[in-house]
Amino acid sequence: MAEEKLNLLADFPAISTKEWKEKIVTDLKGADFDKKLVWRTPEGFNVQPFYRQEDLKGLKTTVSAPGQFPYVRGTKEDNNEWAIRQNICACDNARKANKKALEVLNKGITSLGFCLNKEKLNYRFIKNLLQDIDARAVVLNFTICPCHAAELASILVRYYGRQGYDFKQLYGSINVDPMKQMLIKGKDLSREQVTEKLVAAVKASKRLVNYRVVGVNSVIINNSGAYCAQELAYALAWGAEYMTMLTDAGVANYEAARNIRFNMGIGGNYFMEIAKFRAGRMLWAKIVEAYKAPAFTAALKEAAKMNVSAETSRFNMTIFDAYVNLLRTQTETMSAALAGVDEITVTPFDITFERPTDFAERIARNQQLLLKEEAHFDKVVDPAAGSYYLENLTNSIAAEAWKQFLAIQEQGGMFEMIKQGKVQEAVAANLKARLSDVAKRKEVLLGSNQFPNFTETAAKKIKANAGACSSICTCKDKKNTTSCGCGEACENTPVKTLPVARAAEEFEQLRLETEGSKHQPVAFMLTIGNLAMRIARAQFSCNFLACAGYKVIDNNGFKTVKEGIKAARKAKADIIVLCSSDDEYATYAPEAWKELKDAKEMFIVAGAPACMEDLQKLGIQNFIHVRVNVLETLKSFNQKLLK
Repeated sequence: MAEEKLNLLADFPAISTKEWKEKIVTDLKGADFDKKLVWRTPEGFNVQPFYRQEDLKGLKTTVSAPGQFPYVRGTKEDNNEWAIRQNICACDNARKANKKALEVLNKGITSLGFCLNKEKLNYRFIKNLLQDIDARAVVLNFTICPCHAAELASILVRYYGRQGYDFKQLYGSINVDPMKQMLIKGKDLSREQVTEKLVAAVKASKRLVNYRVVGVNSVIINNSGAYCAQELAYALAWGAEYMTMLTDAGVANYEAARNIRFNMGIGGNYFMEIAKFRAGRMLWAKIVEAYKAPAFTAALKEAAKMNVSAETSRFNMTIFDAYVNLLRTQTETMSAALAGVDEITVTPFDITFERPTDFAERIARNQQLLLKEEAHFDKVVDPAAGSYYLENLTNSIAAEAWKQFLAIQEQGGMFEMIKQGKVQEAVAANLKARLSDVAKRKEVLLGSNQFPNFTETAAKKIKANAGACSSICTCKDKKNTTSCGCGEACENTPVKTLPVARAAEEFEQLRLETEGSKHQPVAFMLTIGNLAMRIARAQFSCNFLACAGYKVIDNNGFKTVKEGIKAARKAKADIIVLCSSDDEYATYAPEAWKELKDAKEMFIVAGAPACMEDLQKLGIQNFIHVRVNVLETLKSFNQKLLK
């Protein structure tokens, strides 16, 4: 007798979206559903608190298969393999860089990035750099100033030919991106100059059939604090600009498209980043399709696959509590891997304060190896497919990025916007808003503006050579040859440069100021009254003040205000923080102020009680609570306390 199949859900009635929402509204007890639960993203669209199958209706992201145009579900059909990349500085010593490359190739690396110095470029240098490296077994990426990219390509063709390689088996890139040079160095290039560099590189690398020589480095915009939709919109406009330049110069549409590689950043918003890369592939395929005249050939459709080298962001990396950087880069790497990118570079956790150590680089490699060997992220194609939330998120980011892309095109395209400084201004405005959110703790950086390590010091670990070659080489050329567009940035550049900052920098500066002062301020918690409130406010105040590097002293509680002040003075406190309940502040705060208004200690009330205005009339000015600007408040404290 055949075994009957049981439908365990048959006894339960289907619940409609309307019923779910009615239940949620009931549980909110009068609170507004939209204000309480609907998230207005920095990207400019709303995210609902829940999604259902009906929310997939009409979405274009669900109709294609993996490896099929428009590639929203990935460019690979049967796996999710990606290359594990490590960047190596080869600006000065080819043999030293080669030695390191050979070492890391035995430790799981499948892609190498070499930063080259134009002053040293010649055949012998490349030969020494690539000695004993099997170019068929690893993806080889090179970064050099755009004016010397064609020369590099010619040298590589010559070298590979002499080694007897089949050029079809070689994969890699030469990161030719003149507009990046305009953004980071301020060089005023003409459209003709940019086109000339691109065309020269493409022609010189024709035999390198699986090399992509035109780079779109939106990672620099990501590192300047851009949100997902903004980075994606600029990346698409960047790529479209290069497509137009190349095709207008006579390069075949499929050849132009297959030569473009996107070097993108990975931010800390886990699901948003997954959606960004999925949306990016779909939109880029549509952009390439627009160049189909006279026909959308199989070669062009294949070339429309967006090739993405993703790099974890430096924007949210910190100096203090630097091991938290490992958590940030791990979730970022997961986002990019699940999204189906082609290559990932994990930024070593110590890059903010020193040139990465062997230990830090080893962990960066292993972060990806763990995702492959233990989590098997490389086995499943597009695990986001069908997720009600992620499919809607992909669609929303695509819509917002496309809107911004069209706005860029209406203003003359990416090149003109860079020339006029509009890209730089837009990124700077976004950066300013984001830093404001960090200052107010609307955006949390664990260990910096929230939950700092109270006893950590960092000044001694900061090295002068912090940083490493990656999408932007920190190595300096010996000559400031600006004539070719590749010189160092200077104060009065013809084109505005892109703002560069990390989210934690201002908080770190505060703490380093405290660390470098002759005396570390001591903050004493005068806890009194309601047990729950005094504990909560003391914990809040300790976290708040430790963000500036102050020594904090918590207490179990005092019976009287005078007892607390006496204990604070015995502890040689510079700051006395009254921690109690709102109702009790009306009594305790005036009593404490009577003792402290003419004293040397700074007096702070933890909270924003209803009686705050009355307390301010007495002369009490320092209140710390969730609505204050943490950064500006601590800056004002530093000015008063540090001598």
